[in-house]
Amino acid sequence: MTAWLSFLVVFLCSWSLRDLMVEACTCVPIHPQDAFCNSDIVIRAKVVGKKLMKDGPFGTMRYTVKQMKMYRGFQIMPHVQYIYTEASESLCGVKLEVNKYQYLITGRVYEGKVYTGLCNWYEKWDRLTLSQRKGLNHRYHLGCSCKIRPCYYLPCFATSKNECIWTDMLSNFGHSGYQAKHYACIQRVEGYCSWYRGWAPPDKTIINATDP
Repeated sequence: MTAWLSFLVVFLCSWSLRDLMVEACTCVPIHPQDAFCNSDIVIRAKVVGKKLMKDGPFGTMRYTVKQMKMYRGFQIMPHVQYIYTEASESLCGVKLEVNKYQYLITGRVYEGKVYTGLCNWYEKWDRLTLSQRKGLNHRYHLGCSCKIRPCYYLPCFATSKNECIWTDMLSNFGHSGYQAKHYACIQRVEGYCSWYRGWAPPDKTIINATDP
């Protein structure tokens, strides 16, 4: 009976811990431009290997990458060889496939290592829109001094000239929204910030007083 009670206690404790871990990774929606501007490193890379590192309670996954292009982070680390992430998805670890896809990966540098996670922006390269690729190459840089303010409930208004109102949350959630896919919030020569799509005409369905 004692052995059975001990097993039951261990089982319940492990189940409770697992249940808690599943709820542990919660990310606030972030526009790709903010993800770009807030990252130390932004690269296009292909994963060519992986190794589970025995550090921390659940381990860390180390991905070996072949860097194709760097968009941000030249002064910090001009060439990235390894990307580190939590081994468990419940702890916001990212699962990347080896020798299969090219990825856009954003991350932060800590003690000389690049770390990424589910709350960072990462995506298969061929799933990025043309506007997002242009943003990585040029446009997002122009908006790092701007502020993208999420709008969850109407009405929403810009409170300063450097704000763009992000309305994707009204019908979508995060990176999958229309503004996230096709717009950058950039600073104009006049000093104010507004949404910009380039060649496309203004989208009147986006509710923003500063929409071009």
